[in-house]
Amino acid sequence: MTDDGDEITADLIAELLREQHPDLADLPVTFGARGWDNQLWRLGDDLAVRLPWATEGADELLRKEHALLPAVAPRLPLPIPVPQRLGRPSERFPRSWIVTTWVPGEPADRAPATRGAEAADTLAAFLSALHQPAPDDAPTGRHRRGSPLADISEDFGPLLAETTDRGLVPHPDAVREVWDDALAAPAWTGPALWLHGDLHPANLLTRDGNFCGVVDFGDMCAGDPACDLAACWLLLPDGAVDRFHQSYSPAADAATRRRARGWALVKALVCALVGDAGVHGHPGGKATWGPPAAESLRRLTASSVR
Repeated sequence: MTDDGDEITADLIAELLREQHPDLADLPVTFGARGWDNQLWRLGDDLAVRLPWATEGADELLRKEHALLPAVAPRLPLPIPVPQRLGRPSERFPRSWIVTTWVPGEPADRAPATRGAEAADTLAAFLSALHQPAPDDAPTGRHRRGSPLADISEDFGPLLAETTDRGLVPHPDAVREVWDDALAAPAWTGPALWLHGDLHPANLLTRDGNFCGVVDFGDMCAGDPACDLAACWLLLPDGAVDRFHQSYSPAADAATRRRARGWALVKALVCALVGDAGVHGHPGGKATWGPPAAESLRRLTASSVR
């Protein structure tokens, strides 16, 4: 719902386009998806409209994408939603919104990557290209993404307790072992690198078993690459993590891999809770997030601590 209580509809979007971008107003508008912060609507064949609907900070995230992504997109080997227009707050819709390119594909929480070697190489190539030194004025991450793991250590215990109480973690002691090892790993001492910040299965798109696009850069920030490298545990099928690390360049050292496992645990536990909420029909729940979270936790706890 919008701030003034009006539901976002195709008619509303057409009206906003007529007011601010009339050259796009005659393109067909069809519903795409609802995310945590924004709704996505397809505009014609090649464009999309994203409008904030559920969180107070969604406007800021869209403005961040509009400012940052056009410069980043040309160096990335996968399609991303490149902002084309910025919609201003108005009497009809009192928040900022954007028009971007449309990225085809199916979210990986619904269609997981199955071609392990190819998917590992594709994900590694994407992150190798993205993880470049960021300027001093680059944004910091929401929820301390990209920060030292110690900054979120107080949150881990309650998160593990809640997922365990709900029966979502079969081996909590093994989870704790991996977390303690990640927390003990030396901190990142390199430059702050550009990060996506929110690489989970719903934000990677697939086609024919491989990744074909990356979406939702609202949490783009600078920091420790371990936050993004955690994605290999959440997104790749069994047996593909080592291939990912072989392909990622420059190669991550042992400490970074250990920290990445810690970030993967946090993300998997959060996704497990979101999935459980979806199974039980609770607001904000997404049942499709549960299975990849469970698979990630299984892989993380089955592998030896490195």
